[in-house]
Amino acid sequence: MQRGRAMGGGVRCEVAGGVGTITIDRPEKRNAMSADMWRALPPMLDGLAADPGVRVVVLTGAGGNFCAGADIAELPDIHRDDDSHLSTVAERALAAFPKPTLAAIEGFCVGGGCQLAAACDLRFAAADARFGITPAKLGIVYPAAATARLVRLVGPSAAKYLLYSADLIDADHALRIGLLNEIAGDLPGRVAAFAETLASRSLLTQQATKDIVDAIAADGPVEERMRGWLEEVAARGEVAEGIAAFLERRPPRFTWTSR
Repeated sequence: MQRGRAMGGGVRCEVAGGVGTITIDRPEKRNAMSADMWRALPPMLDGLAADPGVRVVVLTGAGGNFCAGADIAELPDIHRDDDSHLSTVAERALAAFPKPTLAAIEGFCVGGGCQLAAACDLRFAAADARFGITPAKLGIVYPAAATARLVRLVGPSAAKYLLYSADLIDADHALRIGLLNEIAGDLPGRVAAFAETLASRSLLTQQATKDIVDAIAADGPVEERMRGWLEEVAARGEVAEGIAAFLERRPPRFTWTSR
């Protein structure tokens, strides 16, 4: 089943087969994000999180580029203090999204675009993708939350390389430092197949994994989180369905949607 979804000033969303796809759609600007586009992302993500038919979300760009970052012409509106910075608010909403998220990256993934990609759980890219984080070209201090996320993803040395230089790196370099999970020859086909795989798995397992892994990465406590998820497993029928499907040699029909 496919159905249309909301559009928000250059960001559009649609759902098909359990996969919600958010497309940054401003190709004439290499998908640079205006203030309205940054504002549109959190409520769009809220709608997808509340939709039980959505099992995974793909973030991508239109016209051969992922996102060239924030629109420089609107930077005074976008670049506020750290907590109300529009890109930070959108990034946090994406990182906190409870279901699996996947960035599908072609062309330029720069500045705020790289910030959004890093906030996704996984990142797949075409061989022509180019990555960069460019505040040093503008005299801007990169937001603290985005810096922390980048350091956890690629490590302190690689984060400094990207932030100090503001240089673009190619997909092979991004893969080596851990900014990418995979380079795909047929990016749309690979992402569609992988998203379909994720949509067929237990969302309970995935959501618990995301919650626990993110807590570990942030050096947070995990015992109480784990206890809560074990109680959720005991109260639902996901394990019984998984075992039955395995014994009957059929795909499982997982029905859990939220805690």
